[in-house]
Amino acid sequence: MKLTRHLRIYGLVQGVYFRDSLQQQAEALEASGWVRNRRDGSVEAMLQGEETAVESLIAWCRVGNGRAQVERVEVESGQGEFTGFERLDTV
Repeated sequence: MKLTRHLRIYGLVQGVYFRDSLQQQAEALEASGWVRNRRDGSVEAMLQGEETAVESLIAWCRVGNGRAQVERVEVESGQGEFTGFERLDTV
């Protein structure tokens, strides 16, 4: 079953290769969607894929890549259809 989730990740998550690492994780799990920095210092992501892949990515976001210091992750249902995984411009 395909699952879509919208995430906001807070903490020290910019300038630590969080987006690049998330993109690598998503591609390895064959998930699609996007990731981008927010001007408030958070990272926003839309994840889509098999339930196990999306849940694994959410769990990864709660820990980060070893450089990030994740304080919290907000998860909501997401919408849309995505092909591949993209890094979008900061908003």
